[in-house]
Amino acid sequence: MNKNNRSALVISILLPLAIGSLSTLISGNRSMYFLINKPALSPPAFIFPIVWSILYILMGISSYIVYESNSSGKSSALKTYAIQLLFNFFWSIIFFGLSQYFFAFLWLLALIILIAVMIYQFYKISPVAAYLQIPYFIWCIFAAYLNFMIYIMNKSAG
Repeated sequence: MNKNNRSALVISILLPLAIGSLSTLISGNRSMYFLINKPALSPPAFIFPIVWSILYILMGISSYIVYESNSSGKSSALKTYAIQLLFNFFWSIIFFGLSQYFFAFLWLLALIILIAVMIYQFYKISPVAAYLQIPYFIWCIFAAYLNFMIYIMNKSAG
């Protein structure tokens, strides 16, 4: 791997990590997570940054594979990747920062659709790039369950 490729890989990995970190900073104090009613399958709070860090790294590697390809669909796939990353960025702000649980759930459903489209586009370019996104897709489906149940369990509180 030459120096330009290494730089592109590092940038590809740092980009989603930075976007996730910035979203966390903007969304504010997450102590509200300890105060709200949560469904039985809710993981402890310390799990989330670990899982998200792994997912962001996988997303970065996956996007790098697509970026380095010579496919004619690369531009469209990377645009979808950027849009879903933007949706990912705002979900945390909507959920944690604004405590808008139902809107956050709808936003997350849109994100899941974007992820599915992205996986399909990535698959046409590189099956490996698509497979690296599957944990993210599954985690977001699980997050949608958590988000919806938190909405249901805290409706009267807000």
